[in-house]
Amino acid sequence: MNNPDTAQNCTAAFERTASLVRALDNPLAFGHPLRYLRLIETHISWIILTGNYAYKIKKPANFGFLDFSTLERRRHFCHEELRLNRRFAPQIYLDVIEIRGTTDAPRLHGDGDPIDYALQMVEFPQTCLFSHHAAAGTLTATMIDAIADHVNELHANADKPLQGSAFGNVQSVRRWSEENITQIAAAVPASFMPESFARLQHWYQANEYLLDQVERRRQDGHVRDCHGDLHLDNMALIDNEVMPFDCIEFNPELRWIDTISEAAFVAMDLQARGYAGFGWRFISRYFENSTDYEAIGLLRYYLIYRALVRAKVEALRVSPAANPTAKIFAAAFTYLDLADQWSTNQHAGMIIMHGLSGSGKSTVAAQLVEALGAIRIRSDVVRKQLHGLAPDSNSQSAPSRGIYSNDATELTYDRMREIAATIIAANFCVILDATFLQETDRRKMLELETALPCARVIVNCEAPEAILRERIIARENDPSEANLQVLERQIQARQPISIEESGMATVVNIGADGPGNAQIEQIRALLIN
Repeated sequence: MNNPDTAQNCTAAFERTASLVRALDNPLAFGHPLRYLRLIETHISWIILTGNYAYKIKKPANFGFLDFSTLERRRHFCHEELRLNRRFAPQIYLDVIEIRGTTDAPRLHGDGDPIDYALQMVEFPQTCLFSHHAAAGTLTATMIDAIADHVNELHANADKPLQGSAFGNVQSVRRWSEENITQIAAAVPASFMPESFARLQHWYQANEYLLDQVERRRQDGHVRDCHGDLHLDNMALIDNEVMPFDCIEFNPELRWIDTISEAAFVAMDLQARGYAGFGWRFISRYFENSTDYEAIGLLRYYLIYRALVRAKVEALRVSPAANPTAKIFAAAFTYLDLADQWSTNQHAGMIIMHGLSGSGKSTVAAQLVEALGAIRIRSDVVRKQLHGLAPDSNSQSAPSRGIYSNDATELTYDRMREIAATIIAANFCVILDATFLQETDRRKMLELETALPCARVIVNCEAPEAILRERIIARENDPSEANLQVLERQIQARQPISIEESGMATVVNIGADGPGNAQIEQIRALLIN
């Protein structure tokens, strides 16, 4: 794009295509009845809405990471977009339409040679978008869980690169990270650039060692043919199903990526939209489903990377012809600040839940995930995964038998300690969600050797026995198989928190009504200090 002739050609092509799009504001151009004509513009395309169908036309742009500068390229990538997005939403992506006629009088079903191409899709209400739910305040925890489950399923079923492929290697990851920095610096005048940008440049240099994990994960099969641009604008809830769309078709390197890079995009976008708690809920559930806890070591790297991707996109939206002011780049700066927060806001911590079945510890743990920013490990889920069972399945195990035998329980707690150590080593907070009724089990967790200094808190959940019984009877589709018989055995066998344990961790007592704001802030302060 440094060649003036190339730049002039792109400008001329852009003007022609922009004129074509304006001329499509004509019901006669489409060959079918229209309910209305509306235009949506992004930094790389125009989308024309007609009521029943949407038509997406690519801008003749060349940003380096994307090149739609020629008619042949636009034709090719329209077909790629159709092919790739049918993996996620086959009922939405219909066909590639040849636009014929002239720039002043284009027709989607006319005669003559194609003058451009449009991707035809079924139009769905914009209110279905998860970004709409976020803006309207109707985003729910149930929706977040559904997104996490769906993303995990997509990743589990996605293709792996062919042997010998360079997709997802260290050089590729480093290059795209550097390109974010380079293009932001080129798009934003130095006099407007916030101080956070320099800190982020330094962060990348200081954390180069994190890329040592990239090749290992690639060899272990964690690079997949993903979506590549998975944020709330590109996911919808249609017929109560999560439906991703508009994946990256223009550059396979940006789509064949480590799955944690894609998961980080969703979590980052939730935080950017004011749903930081839901971002933690998503990432915690994603890890729980995938069991890919080794990815935690690269989570922060990719959270920062994804924030910078969005900062770059927002910076590129600003027209080079515009008279720039700092205010024009406000959206880009918001993402820079978010990336800066991820680079500086680090604290390892361990929260051990403690309480009888039905005491509300899992409900409290879920609250703390969102309120504090943490990753939860549930013993009920880990136990079943170790035995090849789905979290909501019933093992038919009698108390102290089968997957609840002493050996199975010890294996479960060993795995939880292993995961906890991995999370803490990455400078994140972990919540260990189990009954932890025996002092030996609690002590083993409290005495866990960690790579980083780690605050330890025991959250002791208590409730009257009558409430415990009511809650257990009312359970449905819960990973826990505890029944009233199990509860009675727990009551007889539980061991109270000892003085020695209280010296190793701060104990916070939570009643049947759950934690108040003051208790949550108390736990937050304990973890930070």
